[in-house]
Amino acid sequence: MKPFTKIRSRIVALPVDNIDTDQIIPARFLKTISKEGLGAQLFYDWRYDAEGRPRPDFVLNQPQAQGAQILVAGDNFGCGSSREHAPWALLEFGFRAVISTSFADIFRQNALKNGLLPIVVPCEIHAELLRLAEEHPEAEYEVDLASQTLVLPDGRRVEFPVDPFAKQCMLKGVDELGWILLQEADIRAFEQAHPVAVNTLGV
Repeated sequence: MKPFTKIRSRIVALPVDNIDTDQIIPARFLKTISKEGLGAQLFYDWRYDAEGRPRPDFVLNQPQAQGAQILVAGDNFGCGSSREHAPWALLEFGFRAVISTSFADIFRQNALKNGLLPIVVPCEIHAELLRLAEEHPEAEYEVDLASQTLVLPDGRRVEFPVDPFAKQCMLKGVDELGWILLQEADIRAFEQAHPVAVNTLGV
């Protein structure tokens, strides 16, 4: 997992509430256990027509989406099933952060475990981001995980909450197992200082 420290990027706005994981990555693409290629299947039924041709009016098919690392979505993003392929697809497309007013719990947990940062902002900030995306699509924003702040183009800083353990894992670029492995020296020292007691009862 790539460490997440600070990113600076344009935003892509998809102001649709209750986007579920089947819309993020349709169920027919879940047979793979590889992340490779999932970026092309992100929002597939919205991005492509029945013949598989890109729909020019969909935001991810427009020039300003190319290279953008921040998605601004509607409320309750990631509801529906618990498929881990949803954050995989977003990451493979190039997104490192998703901003919303709320996230489905399981999606938020899956996102954090895979290095995708879900950012919850107040409704008034969310509305302003959508307005700015329309009026100034070239504007850039900064996400600083260490300080838990979103910096708007005019310099204003908006703080956002992050689970402390997930934050440390993302900063180091590791999942839960990776975090345990980082503590290997301390675990070994503890085991040496606390040898297993001999079972004298024979049970």
